Amino acid sequence: MGDFLVNDFPRYFVLFLWLAVNAFLFIYFCIVFETEPKWFYLRTVLKRGLCLARGSAACLNFNCMLVLIPVCRNLISFFRGSSRGARRTIRRLLDKNITFHKIIAWSIVFHSAVHTGSHFWNYERICYIWDEIPGMRCIPTDAQPVSSPGPVPINVMWTTWAGITGHIILVSLFLMVTSSIEIIRRSYFEVFWYTHHLFVVFYACLIIHGFQGLLKGQTNTNFHDPEHCYSTYLNGTTCIVTTPERSCRLQEATFAASGAQTWKWVVGPLGLYFLERLIRFYRSQQRVVVTKVVQHPSKTIELQMQKRGFTTEAGQYVFIQVPEIAALEWHPFTLTSSPEERYFSVHIRVVGDWTEALAKRLGVGNEEFQQSYDMPTVNIDGPFGTASEDIFRHRVGVCVGAGIGITPFASILKSIWYQMFGANRDTDFELKLKKVYVYWICPDTQAFEWFADLLKTLEEQLIENGMADFLDYNIYLTRGWDQNLAKNIMLHEDDQRDVITGLQQKTHFGRPQWSNIFENMAAAHRGEDIGVFFCGPKVLSSQLHIECNRCTDIQNGTRFYYNKENF
Repeated sequence: MGDFLVNDFPRYFVLFLWLAVNAFLFIYFCIVFETEPKWFYLRTVLKRGLCLARGSAACLNFNCMLVLIPVCRNLISFFRGSSRGARRTIRRLLDKNITFHKIIAWSIVFHSAVHTGSHFWNYERICYIWDEIPGMRCIPTDAQPVSSPGPVPINVMWTTWAGITGHIILVSLFLMVTSSIEIIRRSYFEVFWYTHHLFVVFYACLIIHGFQGLLKGQTNTNFHDPEHCYSTYLNGTTCIVTTPERSCRLQEATFAASGAQTWKWVVGPLGLYFLERLIRFYRSQQRVVVTKVVQHPSKTIELQMQKRGFTTEAGQYVFIQVPEIAALEWHPFTLTSSPEERYFSVHIRVVGDWTEALAKRLGVGNEEFQQSYDMPTVNIDGPFGTASEDIFRHRVGVCVGAGIGITPFASILKSIWYQMFGANRDTDFELKLKKVYVYWICPDTQAFEWFADLLKTLEEQLIENGMADFLDYNIYLTRGWDQNLAKNIMLHEDDQRDVITGLQQKTHFGRPQWSNIFENMAAAHRGEDIGVFFCGPKVLSSQLHIECNRCTDIQNGTRFYYNKENF
């Protein structure tokens, strides 16, 4: 139970509250439209379709209000920064912003399906119900969306604002959701990026969706009892005044539309998101100078830049736009520089159309030197906070990166070096972090080179200062070796340094045995809080999450806090 409380309970508790609000809204509005006298005539025509449509509409209003908040990145970063003194649980919940955004989006899909299906049924009812309800002609005309029999439902649907905007909303939602599927987002990021901006169309149609006021409720039920009047007609009795309290002829029934409600739910978040975009636009227009471009092996380039007033924390990320390549596309990249350096940098793996175009425009691979004035204009939005920032709040930190996923930890290791050995370090400052484990799972040997230099520098400094036990790094090569390399490794088995990386610690071949690794860490750091930080594929993330839960022991005080990078 303790493992669940550490890593999973907070987010599941938030999800439970969210589900509870959805359930309450759906049930409450279903009951209102199923029982209130003002809706009697309308539900006589529409039956269950009315309450289902209105219950799902209430949930849609609620979720369309929420879905924008998790993608207000400046707001999330602000709360992360302002909650430094708060419990780590709050900060870790903020790091789940993209996960919550996806869950809410799927909820919108579900309730849209219920709402649409209900209204398709409703359109059928209002067009074909005249011969089915004996008392249809007794129902006041104002309460009938269609006042005479005969029209085709599809024709009625396309002559109303609700029908037209509803279909536009559905198409926009379908395109946004389908292009967000992971395989499409990773393979065709541009498709994801452009279609996601259909949210403008989505919200514009959502706001005006109910302004026509098709659904009308009775306004004078105190003077015109609809149920009594309707039942009197069905019994073949002339509609007359029976008692002063239950009358249908004392006053004719009057009706009025309830009015559009959606805009009241979404105007606040839309204003907040608009402010977010204004801030991001302003920051993105500030001049960025590309000072250096470094070509690394394994199709990786390093971009070093400077920007006035740009301050960062270790492990943060930025969005990069190059107008010459794509005027509307912004791509997220983790900063690999430390806050103590005079420049900020990113490492970009050249895969896909955008990164290939960027590498070509930067002159990567050209024999001729490219002058700085010939560099393309680069716009930067950010930086934004991530889970990796919290590693300095733990005494023991575990960094796990797969492939290019090691980049957030390059920034952290550099910052550690500067705080320990930098010329401008604060001698009175004591780093809370006392032990760092680094695990890098990499597919080929060349990919080690740019990161190995950083490890080597930090390793040498730690040994010189008698702190060799501070850093424990492990590099795993999962593929990319051949028979010749295997022979070379065997010949240099007794060398002090690894034949591949040049580091003192030898490279491992194959995949890590996570069960043994976590059990050993739990035994070595009994009674301590251990922060585990990961950047990489979902399959490995699930495995690490399971191991963190398994090795957490509340009784002896050993807690593994699992954190995953989300962009």
